[in-house]
Amino acid sequence: MAKETVMLKSFGPTGRDVPAIGQGSWYIERGDRTEAVAALRRGLDLGLTHLDTAEMYGDGRSEAIIGEAIAGRREEVFLVSKVLPHNASKAGVRAACEGSLRHLKTDRLDCYLLHWRGPHPLAETFAAFEALKAEGKILSWGVSNFDEDDLDEALDVAGPGKIACNQVLYHLRERAIEHAVIPWCERHGVAVTAYSPFGHDGFPAAGSAGGQVLAEIAAVHGASPRQVALAFLTRRASVFAIPKAGTRAHVEDNAGALRLTLTEDDIARIDAAFPRGRKPSSLPML
Repeated sequence: MAKETVMLKSFGPTGRDVPAIGQGSWYIERGDRTEAVAALRRGLDLGLTHLDTAEMYGDGRSEAIIGEAIAGRREEVFLVSKVLPHNASKAGVRAACEGSLRHLKTDRLDCYLLHWRGPHPLAETFAAFEALKAEGKILSWGVSNFDEDDLDEALDVAGPGKIACNQVLYHLRERAIEHAVIPWCERHGVAVTAYSPFGHDGFPAAGSAGGQVLAEIAAVHGASPRQVALAFLTRRASVFAIPKAGTRAHVEDNAGALRLTLTEDDIARIDAAFPRGRKPSSLPML
């Protein structure tokens, strides 16, 4: 099946154009594997070509499912995986990356992330990333769960133009990154990738005040409340989202957000219904 044409956005300093909505895979290995593979492939058909995984997810089983889904279609995909902090030493990064490549049945990652801060110095981790990049095993690299202080340190270590993205928790009820993380990333040309964009089993209920606002906006646009949420979260040019979808029906609903443009009034109503609140003392993460 031919891939649907969708609007693309520049992904940080990579020079790659990537759809605003991609496909996450946290816990995807817990469902039916055949259906998960079919859902991922359906997402590719619909233009959701940014696929995200990690060595942590199911001890590589998530990566293996994605590897099966992209077989014969690797050139379509912007493929991202992550190294665990305790593996982020010079030798550990290499071993972890090569393990991920085996699971994914590919010779390269489009982007490789440090999953969160850990015991190894950033200079060691980033040097390992740069070595893998020089060998063509990764094409770019970035970080995950970094607040603005972490990002300042990362920039000091790496220098400008090296950090491709920061993958962080972002959903309607958790908008902490809007205070400082998104502005920092926009100032420095770093992409922001929102994980768990529907919340972790916490999407606003239809009968709640916020759920009613989403439903009303969705009805006007002929969309679903989840599509409205995704369109709101990715309204800025710097922000991408990677909702997990283990079924074809869910991935088709997610893909619909790529065709949805909210009005300024829509955005103001959502902003009022789900206020971002005060800046927290530490960056929320799952």
